[in-house]
Amino acid sequence: MASFRYALRDTFRLLFRHWGLSLLTLLTAASVLYILGFTALFALNVRHMVSRVEGGLVVQAYLKKGALPDDLLAKLKAIPVVTSLKTISPDEAIERLRAKLGNQARAVTLLGENPLPWSVEVSVTKAEYITPLVRDLMIFPSVEEVLYSGKLVERLSVISRTASGVSGAILVLTMVISALVIFNTIRIAIYSRKEEIEVMLLIGATKTYISLPFVFQGLLLGAGGALLAVAGLWATYASAVAAIRSSLVFLDIIVNRQVLFQFFFLLFSFGATLGWICSWLAVHRFTSRAMRPR
Repeated sequence: MASFRYALRDTFRLLFRHWGLSLLTLLTAASVLYILGFTALFALNVRHMVSRVEGGLVVQAYLKKGALPDDLLAKLKAIPVVTSLKTISPDEAIERLRAKLGNQARAVTLLGENPLPWSVEVSVTKAEYITPLVRDLMIFPSVEEVLYSGKLVERLSVISRTASGVSGAILVLTMVISALVIFNTIRIAIYSRKEEIEVMLLIGATKTYISLPFVFQGLLLGAGGALLAVAGLWATYASAVAAIRSSLVFLDIIVNRQVLFQFFFLLFSFGATLGWICSWLAVHRFTSRAMRPR
């Protein structure tokens, strides 16, 4: 317990004695975490928009005259990628047709008996699953015709895969850059006390006693940088949402506060953990070299 108190005391001494370097580390951590958070938010919104468009794609299977949809529904319910099923009776289909025709709806009465068959509207989780589903529906005995936006599905599948790959690559690259910047910045702080650490090792101080202040310093600076990054992202994102809603109403971006709070909490946790890990690695590497026999 006493060692822990001494470590905290030395941590704050480090922060205030080298306040310029501490401020530089804090601002550096805030900058790289802001970029990381901005990139992650952009990637999340791209995936959100693509998934919403994918969820709106519907495959319409029209049954043969007189066929009922029970067998087809039983088969479709067993497919894991199917998210929703909706059956449309001939009566409902004729009502939809009347609504679309508007003033010309009287022409429907000239048809006499309702010629429209039963149909099933099928939604899937991703656009890439639609083409295989259409193939299965086409060979089903009771299905007469299948309608879907083929070209749109193909293009959306490509966009979805590309967006996922590019977003993942950017996130990984940004995380690696963030870790390297924070690691090197904290390592500079450790090397600024090189002589003091060597003296402490010579008089018998343990590696844990020497390392704890630097680890706490990295943790505090990482957490502080993450807080600044979260505050900056919150202000920037709120302004961006207001601007997009006023000019590009059709864009569906993430505005759910619970999702955003979870994201910002993860970013804060990542910043604090990154500062702790980077500082531990830097001080462990330095003390291991200093303790080697020469």
